[in-house]
Amino acid sequence: MLPNKMFRLSLLLVVFALAGCAVNPVTGRSELAFYEMSEKQEVDIGQKAFPKAIQQMHGEFRDPALQAYVNAVGKRLAAVSHRPQLPYHFAVVNDSSPNAFAMPGGAIAITRGLLVGIGNEAQLAAVLGHEIGHVTARHAAQGIQRETLLSLGMIVLGEAAGGYGALARQGGQLAATLIENSYSREQESEADRLGIDYMVRAGYNPLGSVQLQEFLLKQSGEQNPAWLAGLFRTHPFSRERMEANQAYIQSRYPTTLHDPHYTLDPEHFHSATAGLRKSAKAYALYDEGREAEQRKDLNGAIALYRQAVQMAPDQALLHAALGNALLRQDKEAEARTHLERAVALDGNYFESRLELGYVLSQERAWGAAIRELTRSMELMPTLQGAYLLAGAHEQGGDPRRAVALYRQVAAADPNGQLGRAAALRARQLGGGP
Repeated sequence: MLPNKMFRLSLLLVVFALAGCAVNPVTGRSELAFYEMSEKQEVDIGQKAFPKAIQQMHGEFRDPALQAYVNAVGKRLAAVSHRPQLPYHFAVVNDSSPNAFAMPGGAIAITRGLLVGIGNEAQLAAVLGHEIGHVTARHAAQGIQRETLLSLGMIVLGEAAGGYGALARQGGQLAATLIENSYSREQESEADRLGIDYMVRAGYNPLGSVQLQEFLLKQSGEQNPAWLAGLFRTHPFSRERMEANQAYIQSRYPTTLHDPHYTLDPEHFHSATAGLRKSAKAYALYDEGREAEQRKDLNGAIALYRQAVQMAPDQALLHAALGNALLRQDKEAEARTHLERAVALDGNYFESRLELGYVLSQERAWGAAIRELTRSMELMPTLQGAYLLAGAHEQGGDPRRAVALYRQVAAADPNGQLGRAAALRARQLGGGP
C-alpha cells in the first residue's frame, strides 16, 4: 500500500493529467477543467441525481396540472436558450423553503415555498430562465469539476462498498451536493442576464424579472429565516445585483417594458396555481409543526399537524408528517391510518413508504412490510430502509436476502450504530464478517 502522502500525490497527478480546457457554450470562452465533461455526461449526471433530489425535497407537489404548466413555461424558455437540444424537465417539489435548483443537463426544480410567493407567469419565467442560464453556461458542471479532488476519494470508496453503499453515495450524496451548490457572484450575474435574455426571446415582459428582484430584495432586507435558509443560501441576493439587472434591461430591452406583445400573464398563472394557494394555510401550519418538533414539543406539533390535515385532507405530506409524529408517541394504529393515506395520495415519496413499512414490521405483517420497504429503497436508498428491509426478509423466511442486505448496511456504515448491528446480525445468520 502506498503511504498517505504518495497516495494523495498520485491522485493529484491523475487529476491534473486529465485537466484541460472546456468551451463555455454561452460565452465561447475556453475554461480550465479537471476533465472535459461531455454533454452526454452532463445529462447522465443530472438524470441520475434528479430523482434523488426530488425525494430529498419531500417529493413532487401532487398537482398534475400545475406540474404540466410549470414544465410548459420552462420548455418555452429552454427552446430559445443557447442549448435547446438538452432534455429539459421542470418540476415543482413539495418543500417549504423558497428555492430553485438546476442539475447539469437540464433537470430543474422550483419549490412550493418559492412558487407560492410569485405573482405572475413572467416572474415564474424569471426564476426558471435564471436556472436555465446556470445549465446553459455549465455552472453546475463546472462546480462538479472544481470538486473533483474532494469527491474522488468518496466515489472510489462508494464503488468499493458495492450495492447499497455505492448507490447511496453516488446518488443521494451527489443530489444533495447539487441542491446545495452555491454559485460565484460572476455566475449568478451571468445567469441573471441569460434568464432575462431567454424571457424576452420567449415573449415575456422583463418587468416580471424586475418585480421578482424587488420581491427578493424585500425578503432579503427583512432577514426572513426561510429565505435565508433557502434561496439566499445558494443564490445570494443584494441591491447591487438587482440594480445591475435593472440597468441591463434598460440598456438592452427598454421598449419591451411597455410593449403589449411581451406579457406578464397573471391570469394563466393564478388559474394554474389555484390548488397551491388553496393549501397554503395548511402548509403554514405544517411548517409551524416542524418548528415545534425542533423545539421538542411533540404534542404541539401533533396538534398543528392535525389542524393542517383537517384543512387540506388531500395533501399526502401532511398525513405523512402526522403519521411520523404519532409513531414517536407509540400511537402505531393511528399512525398507520395516516401513513396509509399518505401512500394512497402519493405513492412516490420514500419516507411515507419507509414509515409504513416500519409499522407493518411492528405488526409482523412481513409480506406487506417488504413491499413498502422495497419501494422506499427504490425511491431513495437509506441505511434505515435497508436495515428494516433486511429484518423483514429475515423474519419473513428469506435469510439469504437478509444477510446480503445486512452486509451492505455494515459496509456502508462500518462505524455507525446501524452498521455495527447489521454486521452482528449477518454473523449470527452465518453470513460471515
